[in-house]
Amino acid sequence: MITFLISIAVLIAGYFLYGKIIEKLFGIDPQRKTPALTKYDGVDYVPLKPWRIFMIQFLNIAGLGPIFGAIMGAKFGTSSFLWIVFGTIFAGAVHDYLSGMISLRMGGASLPEIHGKYLGNNIKQFMRVFMVVLMILVGVVFVIGPAGLLAKLTPSVMNETFWIIVILAYYILATLLPIDKLIGKVYPLFGFCLLFMAISILFSFFFQHVSLPEIWEDWGNKHPQAASNPIFPMMFISIACGAISGFHATQSPLMARTMTNERQGRPIFYGAMVTEGIVALIWAATASYFFFNTEQGKEIFVGGTNAAIVVDTISKEWLGTFGAILALLGVIAAPITSGDTAFRSARLIISDFMNFDQKPILKRLIIAVPLFLVAFGVLFYSLKDSEGFDLIWRYFAWANQTLATFTLWAVTIYLVKEKKNYLLTLIPALFMTMVCSTFLLIAEKEGFGLGNTLSYSIGGGITLVVFFLFLRWKRKNPA
Repeated sequence: MITFLISIAVLIAGYFLYGKIIEKLFGIDPQRKTPALTKYDGVDYVPLKPWRIFMIQFLNIAGLGPIFGAIMGAKFGTSSFLWIVFGTIFAGAVHDYLSGMISLRMGGASLPEIHGKYLGNNIKQFMRVFMVVLMILVGVVFVIGPAGLLAKLTPSVMNETFWIIVILAYYILATLLPIDKLIGKVYPLFGFCLLFMAISILFSFFFQHVSLPEIWEDWGNKHPQAASNPIFPMMFISIACGAISGFHATQSPLMARTMTNERQGRPIFYGAMVTEGIVALIWAATASYFFFNTEQGKEIFVGGTNAAIVVDTISKEWLGTFGAILALLGVIAAPITSGDTAFRSARLIISDFMNFDQKPILKRLIIAVPLFLVAFGVLFYSLKDSEGFDLIWRYFAWANQTLATFTLWAVTIYLVKEKKNYLLTLIPALFMTMVCSTFLLIAEKEGFGLGNTLSYSIGGGITLVVFFLFLRWKRKNPA
């Protein structure tokens, strides 16, 4: 319990201390007019109240990752606590804040436009395709999970297929309607459910007298298949959204188009990431107790990673029937409120590329209809194949962290050009380069399965090559 409480305290302190350092590094200008004021269109560029923007950003980024990812990461032991805390403060929140603020300064530009400006036109073209594919994957993986949970809470006539149709219908509306008409109105309710879930589980630690593992007592890789799942890089891919996630930066431009002052950046971008880190930490601690102190938990720990069963079982045992329903609604709300804005982000990325004015509903439909047709095809495949969803999720996790790596390099180049301390993003960029390259080499199902030693050697070599390319560029392009 001491490790857990210290971790919570460090996360909160990180927002006030390191968050302030990053804000000062960027150099906000409270007098600068924001895109919501200079480019108002009543659809995407719409001024919103700061608390609403924070809630939308938090729910956008808090999909299944900080819950399911943290539960899967807890299999590695208390080292997962360290990655959530330090990954959030020094990598994830920095990544979210700087990408969001750069978008704000660039008139609410989508992420591929930021990559293009700082990494080159070829990267921009590649990232346009890469991100649209990633957004479709996000939308698909964030349909099936909540649909399955909703089917458990409702009469049998409302089966999984029924809820998939309902959720997709909501996604279509959320993608097409002005941001303040649907997303801005339903998110406070969803936010209540998600926060209730996390806070309820947190208080249950004390009321249930839960004995949580301490880092000095439980150090080392506890994964049941530790030989094929080394902590580095597997844990850093499993716990994505709870520490750092490229998906977050695709959502930041949505919020940059609704902000009215640059002062709002730290609570909205950095603060939402820290809040998500706290949610991930709560579920990592919960799963650690469940895995190592209950018989059912031990069975799941050894036999497989069914995060949904962990959430369902603990919610019912600790919170009672009513509390469990609210908690499960929080788990349902989290992915739904990431899936809807994923499709919305895809629409905006495509519209930026095509220079399509998104004020007319017809032009929104021209982009949205093909998007959802592709999503239906991917969804059909994942439901038809028994391992389809698991495969899509694994590739999504790797693609997510790879996108974060590219974004860290983009903001590093930005800081160099602005004559600012780029080391604060260079170090996370190098670390994530090593994580993503090593994972692709070492993973048996998703990658090449080359073995630990060879994968670490090649991954380290790739990271060094990227670092030397950066130094070469810096020498040729003095700020």
